Amino acid sequence: MRVKGSTPTRNRRKRVLKLAKGYFGSKHLLYRTAHEQVMRSLRYSYIGRKQTKREMRKLWIARINAAARMNGLSYSKLMHGLKLANVSINRKMLSEVAIHDESAFKNICETATKALAK
Repeated sequence: MRVKGSTPTRNRRKRVLKLAKGYFGSKHLLYRTAHEQVMRSLRYSYIGRKQTKREMRKLWIARINAAARMNGLSYSKLMHGLKLANVSINRKMLSEVAIHDESAFKNICETATKALAK
């Protein structure tokens, strides 16, 4: 007696077609084209998650640089000064401080300047 495996096959195909819901044309109707598109879409979403992280870091650095230059420092000098002063604050939080609390960011810049002067 041979095993046809209808239930697992049907479930697998239903899962792929469910993921392909909303795709244009036969990409949400036919299993083969839906599977191809789902595989491609999953790859794009994986790559996109990495690109989002990259883009956000670039944005934070641009914001920090703009705020640092308003306080007479460049981004690289600010970061080097903070490292010398043993101030560990990540770029996301530094960017938020630069946007929302100018006086606190000014204090951070002064700390970096003092550490650079030593």
